[in-house]
Amino acid sequence: MDYINFKKANCKNCYKCLRSCPVKAIKFKNHQAKIEMERCILCSRCVLVCPQNARKVVNYLDKVKKALNEKKKIVASIAPSFMGNFNVSYGKIIASLKTLGIKYAEETALGADMTTRLYKSFLKENKQDYYITTACPSLNLLVEKYYPELVKYMLPFMSPMVCHGKILKKVYGKDSFTLFIGPCTSKKAEHENYNFENSIDAVLTYEEYLTLLKENNISMENLEPLEFDNRSLELGSYYPITGGIISNLKDELKDKNIKSFYVDGVYACMDIFESIKKGHIKNSFIEASACVGSCIGGPEVITNNHEYYNKLEKVQNYIEDRQNYIEFYKNKTSKQNDLKNFNLNFHRGFVDKSINKEIQYEEEIKNILKSMGKYSKEDELNCGVCGYNTCIDKANAILEGMAEPDMCLHFMRSKAENISNIIFENTVNCIITVDDKLNIIEINPAAEKTFMLEKSLVKNKPINFLISEEDFVKVKESKNNILGKKVTIHNYGLVFIESIIFIEKQNIFLLSLTDITEKEKNKKKLKTLKESSFSAAEEVIEKQMRVAQEIASLLGETTAETKITLTKLKRIVESSDED
Repeated sequence: MDYINFKKANCKNCYKCLRSCPVKAIKFKNHQAKIEMERCILCSRCVLVCPQNARKVVNYLDKVKKALNEKKKIVASIAPSFMGNFNVSYGKIIASLKTLGIKYAEETALGADMTTRLYKSFLKENKQDYYITTACPSLNLLVEKYYPELVKYMLPFMSPMVCHGKILKKVYGKDSFTLFIGPCTSKKAEHENYNFENSIDAVLTYEEYLTLLKENNISMENLEPLEFDNRSLELGSYYPITGGIISNLKDELKDKNIKSFYVDGVYACMDIFESIKKGHIKNSFIEASACVGSCIGGPEVITNNHEYYNKLEKVQNYIEDRQNYIEFYKNKTSKQNDLKNFNLNFHRGFVDKSINKEIQYEEEIKNILKSMGKYSKEDELNCGVCGYNTCIDKANAILEGMAEPDMCLHFMRSKAENISNIIFENTVNCIITVDDKLNIIEINPAAEKTFMLEKSLVKNKPINFLISEEDFVKVKESKNNILGKKVTIHNYGLVFIESIIFIEKQNIFLLSLTDITEKEKNKKKLKTLKESSFSAAEEVIEKQMRVAQEIASLLGETTAETKITLTKLKRIVESSDED
């Protein structure tokens, strides 16, 4: 299932998404970006940086709306980073949930409390070289897909969201509809793929939740504050803060003399995983989060609310204020703390999901590099514009079917320039570029030959040196290009078809002159020939007419004589018959 991807037609091939992707899980085919789910870790950075807003993220709004319409018993689990994303008191947020039709609302931090207990128990009972937290689904995917040798060090427990979902189903019944609201896209995939015993029925981001409120004309600001039906009295609320998990385990880590590292951001996590692979650090507990700033820096925060330290302060103030409500929640929370009576299992396994890549041979890579115009090490700029760190990485991606040669900006620019130069240098038409002050910038060889001069003699000279500036002024003032106008340059005795195009972005004129001088001369010759041929034809016709008239006249005379002779002959014959 494509949890995140890009809309077709919006992609402009800027490769910003690929540059932001730490695992290069984005495929380009026919100038369209597509996220390959088997490679993706769902960190969502690619869709966040897309300048075309071509993002397409799966959402469960319709599912939640249906549950609301059917008056289901909806129980909301709200991620502990929530206070950093809303500009109202937590009580008004709870009130908005209840106004919407949600029956119960609890902190996901209660699930985090359970995760902490599981981690503590594991640390006491197990001895291993490394311990990697598994609260972040994107980080879990990173290890499973790209560091499978470290899977054995992943703490084998469900995330706080899933733990809390299981608790909610036990407390409120299997018929309840559990809704998680948080800042994370990868929670949606976790809900679909690792939703043990359907503990979570739907996942909404903070932004999607606001959309739901807007559709129902609910304004948080106008509501009377309400309290959670249950909230954490321990340190689970610290989970969305960098180092928040370790702060829950200080005593256990100290007792076992285990070093601790809290690492946020995929690149930082990859760095420490490389160190673990090489054995450069040992006996360590790794708190790892895919997002810089942990969950407070999550990808699905409220739009225009990306001020990390502002959100951090809000969450810290909210956590520190918990002393004011401990007594109020003690009895409620104690019911859920007695988990032994629930007989719930929060263990889960992690597996090797690495991608089997074919071995790329050096000769194949060289051929791909050549197809991108890289014939030597000097040609390999490794600029990273295409999204890959090196030209060889890009070549490997092409062999894997993840990239295309024309993604190399320098190659395509060089190719375009070469084609332009070939046209400029070899066209039979005169090409002249002119600046906005009507001075000549460049002329091509055809123009040099036609005007019988070298370009060095005319560069930076006024265009009047070759041709009248009148048409350039018209184009500049009217903003209308001249196309296919016949002009005569009397100084040179030349006739051209003139086209003047003003290129606004570069603020220059492009003049194209097609020499039709010989054609015009041939047209004149043809016209003269036609005229002389017409005169000759007229003379012949007149002669023929005179001859015809003379012949007619002679025929008339001979005919008359013949008639007289025949009349005489007739009379002679008739007189002979009488005798």
